[in-house]
Amino acid sequence: MNQEISPVLITGAAGFIGSALAIKLIKEKISVVGIDNINSYYDKNLKNKRLENINKVANYEKKIWKFYKVSLEDEENIEKVFLTNKPKVVINLAAQAGVRYSLDNPKSYIQSNLVGFANILEACRNHKVENLIYASSSSVYGGNKELPYKEISSVNHPISLYAATKKSNELMAHCYSYLYDIPITGLRFFTVYGPWGRPDMAPIIFAKAIINKEPINVFNFGKMKRDFTYVDDIVEGIYRCCYKPATPDEKFDYLNPNQSTSFAPHRVFNIGNSESIELLKFIEILENELNSKAIKIMKPLQPGDVIATEADTQLLQNWIQYYPKTPIEIGLKKFAKWFLDFYY
Repeated sequence: MNQEISPVLITGAAGFIGSALAIKLIKEKISVVGIDNINSYYDKNLKNKRLENINKVANYEKKIWKFYKVSLEDEENIEKVFLTNKPKVVINLAAQAGVRYSLDNPKSYIQSNLVGFANILEACRNHKVENLIYASSSSVYGGNKELPYKEISSVNHPISLYAATKKSNELMAHCYSYLYDIPITGLRFFTVYGPWGRPDMAPIIFAKAIINKEPINVFNFGKMKRDFTYVDDIVEGIYRCCYKPATPDEKFDYLNPNQSTSFAPHRVFNIGNSESIELLKFIEILENELNSKAIKIMKPLQPGDVIATEADTQLLQNWIQYYPKTPIEIGLKKFAKWFLDFYY
């Protein structure tokens, strides 16, 4: 059964979610082609360790795992990867991530998230890919105050360039889906955390500070809430989408359009834990797991930040029976164990 989607191409395969997904697929005996440019946005050693993990699971078997060091912006070499491997399913997770970094380095987001994504769309068109899944983000909801976020809500008011590029990805994907009849699914990720996570995100930033007895900045004076989603739950959702390509909505109402579906084979779904956790509660659980108290410095809200996120995942439940299984207490316990083993 599993061979019907082989090979699967994952962009951002040395990344947090990409590496976890590659391991999941390889364990399911699905051949995986990974690409990543191993850039210096954060610790290259962490990225290389993730690739080592994939190699070990694949037992260095080239028939089930291939890796190419390629940037999404490198159109010529992206084309070569597609031509050589002929992927049936493509999962685009590579992107310049981070809201705050986009305030100071906007051009990197234009190149990776827009030019790079356009190259992936072109390659999928030229090589008749059967199913494209791409990472969007909860940040597209921007200034939206209505919780939980629903896919039918407006996403026309982004408050960071990162969010604007993700909204742009959704529009670009819809056009390609319509024009070239490519089944494409966009997944709006909600604050993913877990072992092997990104060091620029709150869990590792907080954990390092707590262990080293250094102060941590708690923005909006602690009145922040996030829908923290454990990485294994995200991976399971992506995996299930591999087996269910997007289809046109036969009941699409042109006069009252549903923003999550289309007359084209393009769908957009929230993928989260469906529970918003206060940042101070998150820190408290982390303190308990690390057996150390945090030194908190309360600060005002930062530009580009939203006060609260929470995912309504009913549509994804209906589509692929997606049910996140990892409570925050269990997820942070696993994260803390990995963090101490890896860094200390």
